[in-house]
Amino acid sequence: MSAKESVLAKAVWQETKPASPAVRNSRKRSVSDFLVYAAGAVLLFIVACALVPGWIAPYTPTEMLTDRIMQPPGGSHLFGTDYFGRDIFSVVVYGSRDSLLIGIASVAAGLLAGGAIGALAGYAGGIIDMVLMRLLEILMTIPGILLALAIAAALGPSLANIVIAVSLSAVPGYARVLRGQIMSIKGRPFIMAAHSIGTPGLSIFLRHVLPNSWAPLLVMGTIGLGTSILMGSGLSFLGLGVIKEVPDWGTLLSQGRGYLTVAWWMATFPGMAITLLVLSVNLIGDKLRDRLDPKHTRG
Repeated sequence: MSAKESVLAKAVWQETKPASPAVRNSRKRSVSDFLVYAAGAVLLFIVACALVPGWIAPYTPTEMLTDRIMQPPGGSHLFGTDYFGRDIFSVVVYGSRDSLLIGIASVAAGLLAGGAIGALAGYAGGIIDMVLMRLLEILMTIPGILLALAIAAALGPSLANIVIAVSLSAVPGYARVLRGQIMSIKGRPFIMAAHSIGTPGLSIFLRHVLPNSWAPLLVMGTIGLGTSILMGSGLSFLGLGVIKEVPDWGTLLSQGRGYLTVAWWMATFPGMAITLLVLSVNLIGDKLRDRLDPKHTRG
């Protein structure tokens, strides 16, 4: 083989040889970071839509343009118009407030209630732990969506009732996670040392046990936000959601399902909004889990 052929063969091998593990990890992190930044941008935009919809929406959600009924997307109507002549983009922007509020309020209520039950069961132990866990296990035998559906149907359609329904279905999961964390931490040497020097039990719980237990619950709440939004939209789709002049995204889906063959955009864009929000929250939750997981290795 000549010197020229040897140089050419070496160049081809350099181009075709597999990337090193460090290079592959770097590429994987770059893609992951890009997805998280994109998810953050989507989430910030949806939050802006919920807080200041009048700055983003070109029309009011109740404005009916009778000469533009069921117009396809394009021109002055980015998402088209519905059977009332309303601009769908504006209705989606204004509807984001209730959809986001249902998710955040449900996670907050479920996290507080489940966290309180899990903390009491894990730290007190004994008969209290046994009774609380058996009650939660009974509740967990019912699928979450079915439990939320039954509660929402019993209480009636309203914002408060849908929050109660969604949050109650999430309580057992939060309680079991925090209980497990507290039971793991309260037997560690630094907790036993605090007991040995006479530190009050409540002070140990508030200063040492709880601060070392909340991280998994925070990650679970972040990921659960997407599930709560999806569940709330599902209840609204079934007619058990918020009854207001400006519908939320689940109600918009329900209103548009009968027009899929003639006006596909009426259901497509609210569905895409739900998908983007849930996907963005889940991506951010996964990243937060990786950051807070002590077993996660960087590099």
